[in-house]
Amino acid sequence: MKTFFGLIGAGGHGREVMPMLRKMIEGKNAGLDCELLFVVENLEQETEINGYRAISLKAFFDLEGTKRFNIAIGNSSVRQRIAEVCLAQEIEPFALIANSVILLDNNEIGDACMISEQTIITSNVRIGRFFQANCQCNISHDCVIGDYVTFAPGVKCNGNVTIGDHAYIGAGALIKQGQYGKPLMIGAGAVVGMGAVVTKDVAPNTIVVGNPARPMVK
Repeated sequence: MKTFFGLIGAGGHGREVMPMLRKMIEGKNAGLDCELLFVVENLEQETEINGYRAISLKAFFDLEGTKRFNIAIGNSSVRQRIAEVCLAQEIEPFALIANSVILLDNNEIGDACMISEQTIITSNVRIGRFFQANCQCNISHDCVIGDYVTFAPGVKCNGNVTIGDHAYIGAGALIKQGQYGKPLMIGAGAVVGMGAVVTKDVAPNTIVVGNPARPMVK
């Protein structure tokens, strides 16, 4: 029976990570009868993107065969909504970890992570479901990261940091190391701006920018 690997989202990030998926399939599933697809939620007509067939989410559900999915969409609320729809269809998610990623000891990473090229995760890190890390991120020891968290390219997260569900960490942000037993806390739904240097806790649903990072004045 044919297996379809549906990468949901064909924007910039989706087109960046499709080659990662291709390498993963070539390495771990050589000889498997499979097809890699872009899946676009409300696509009206089948098309082709970067040499891959692109179909709607409904058309993906209707395919005959085994279906697996992951979601290359940065908006974490949209990612959760689509994930719940796919899971309700009893479609199993797959993890997508680039060959160049370095994973050290005793890490726990939830379902359907998407970890891009040249990212380093050291030791004793816990990460939730549907986490996305773009290229060249560093995550150090004893960090705890929630569900549907997004790291843009080049995030540096030092040790003993706790990040709540649906937080977004912007490109090039630097998060100072917390203390053992007293981690630096970034609350659920918080947004850390591009290039921000986080030196103290960030409240939930707060946008911080600058060096040192401070709440953005509206």
